[in-house]
Amino acid sequence: MTESIALIGAGAMGGAIGARLVATGHTVHVFDLDSAKVAMLVAKGATGCKSAAEAAAASDLVITSLNSPGIVESAVFGPEGVAAGATPGTVVIDMSSIDPEATKALAERALSCDLRWVDSPLSGGAPKASTGDLTLMVGGEAEDVDKARAVLECLASNITHMGPAGTGQTTKLINQVLCGLGFLAVAEATQLALDAGVAVEKIPMALKGGRADSAILQEYMSRFATRDYRRTGRIDNMVKDLDGAKDLARRTQTSMPLTTLCAEIHRMLTAAGLGGEDQAVLMEYFKGLDKEHIS
Repeated sequence: MTESIALIGAGAMGGAIGARLVATGHTVHVFDLDSAKVAMLVAKGATGCKSAAEAAAASDLVITSLNSPGIVESAVFGPEGVAAGATPGTVVIDMSSIDPEATKALAERALSCDLRWVDSPLSGGAPKASTGDLTLMVGGEAEDVDKARAVLECLASNITHMGPAGTGQTTKLINQVLCGLGFLAVAEATQLALDAGVAVEKIPMALKGGRADSAILQEYMSRFATRDYRRTGRIDNMVKDLDGAKDLARRTQTSMPLTTLCAEIHRMLTAAGLGGEDQAVLMEYFKGLDKEHIS
């Protein structure tokens, strides 16, 4: 087990990752530009740091959980970044969800700084991180993935090494296409059930084990039906990921009409000021779409 881990980024996802690492016996040195987020992890047993460099200097391994390639680049290679403090040969595990091509460039730059790079985007969100049940799709050299595995196994119950740097991020984009379309399909089906007067609360059990069953159906249909908007993810993050999938589709000349529609519905909600809300607010898309409006 790696004894000491630098965690760069303590937002909703990073905070859950940090809490899980502390709970499983790791020493966690955390840095985030938001001191309040750092304080929340410090209260759980982590050690707060004034910079990414300070956190990396005190640690055997680095985990980043950030929102964009530019932020990751700045946190790792900028002034007082990870590269300024990390011991040569340190493995950086990027658990952000970012563009595969950007990841390849970051991995190459890491090598020039005598760092190793593993991209390990995740599926399951903060709830799964807190129980160590994340699904991780991992890219990087086999020896680096092996070094990261002991820590990743504290966070995840399903870890798959997909190939070289960037392949983890590519797999995550595919995951997000399936999730984005899945959320939208369940929201639309929920609205139909509500309009038809069927007992929505019984549908997940009625369909359990059938071809229509899914984790999204089981977790979200009741939340959609009751407008339970507790945040476990963000609409604007889904826009980012679906746009990333569309960028990849342009490079591969893949037609993705459903993903395009799904992305635009998420973008519409973001433009309406709901970008920071949970996927459950997809139900707001159906507000007012009653018989009077569509007849």
